[in-house]
Amino acid sequence: MATTTHKPPMILQPMRRVYVFSIVTRFFHWINALAILVLAGTGFIIGNPPSFMTTSEAWEGYWFGMIRYIHFVTAYVFVINFMVRIYWLFKGNRFEKWRNFVPTSKAFLHEMKEVIQIDVLMTKNKHLVSLGHNSLAGFSYLMLFLLMAAQIITGFGLYAAMSDSWFAGLFTWVVPFFGNDASVRVWHHIFMYGFIVFTMVHVYLVFYHDYVEGRGEVSSMFGGWKFVEKDCIDEKDCTDFHR
Repeated sequence: MATTTHKPPMILQPMRRVYVFSIVTRFFHWINALAILVLAGTGFIIGNPPSFMTTSEAWEGYWFGMIRYIHFVTAYVFVINFMVRIYWLFKGNRFEKWRNFVPTSKAFLHEMKEVIQIDVLMTKNKHLVSLGHNSLAGFSYLMLFLLMAAQIITGFGLYAAMSDSWFAGLFTWVVPFFGNDASVRVWHHIFMYGFIVFTMVHVYLVFYHDYVEGRGEVSSMFGGWKFVEKDCIDEKDCTDFHR
């Protein structure tokens, strides 16, 4: 008679919900995503406008002016959103403050090394839990903030010559610093590709960690909550030990 063996049922550990991302960070994330999408789309058109024939009057076909207008308005939204997030680096909760992004300790650098070995090189088979951003992700967001600042500087440097805005006037030094308009435009274009590469990697890793860890990586940017084992919440190795 054949015998069958039954595997013992999998024991699920009780989970605890932790509020990680406040509404400020979540608004920043989605406003920034939409702004980058609009700026990149309109930027491509401004940099290489399509040519077509039209028999209508010029004032009836002012589509390119509208594209530029959308680009400029979205740029101001981008700047305001960026300034709010910089402020929140000092006023946010412990998962949102600047220490999560700047490598100021050996523990931060050690976790970066481990994340690279686990996620990138895949030379370690280890489960690393981080409630907020892990160190490598945090450092990548620091690079994003610097990229945003560079894009703002070059963008408003180009805009300064055609605007009476006091804010745009703060960037009149940019073109002389780079030498000419063409150089500024090239760098502005390069930085745009930086956003595209960052977005592709970011989206992949978010869904990857959400699938592997099952801790609400995706939903946390909608509701703000993540999940962690109750027994692990206060353990040094199970939370953001370098914070």
